[in-house]
Amino acid sequence: MDKTSFVYIMTNYRNGALYTGVTSDIVQRIGQHRDGVFAGFTLGHGIKTLVWYEALPDIETAMHREKSIKRWRRDWKLQLIEAENPDWRDLWPTLFGAEAGAPLPREKLGPGSSPG
Repeated sequence: MDKTSFVYIMTNYRNGALYTGVTSDIVQRIGQHRDGVFAGFTLGHGIKTLVWYEALPDIETAMHREKSIKRWRRDWKLQLIEAENPDWRDLWPTLFGAEAGAPLPREKLGPGSSPG
């Protein structure tokens, strides 16, 4: 039986590090990223913000799409995100039927700084 699967892109801040992943349970997987469950790239870069995702009919199709996107140039990935999410809002709330979160700052903020 086919199960809807997802390709997603997460970041740490607008135009920051990008992580592309695939899952058959997007709510659980994004929750795990946000909770820092996975050691490695996402934890090391503080990647917790979902900025793009796409539903696909099955895991094989989703894995093929993920591999394709991972080979893309960075500017193509930025265009993909900005075509649907120009303010780089956190899409985590949309997974629960709520509005997207606040726009991300354009650059990483240091300790004690605030958006300008």
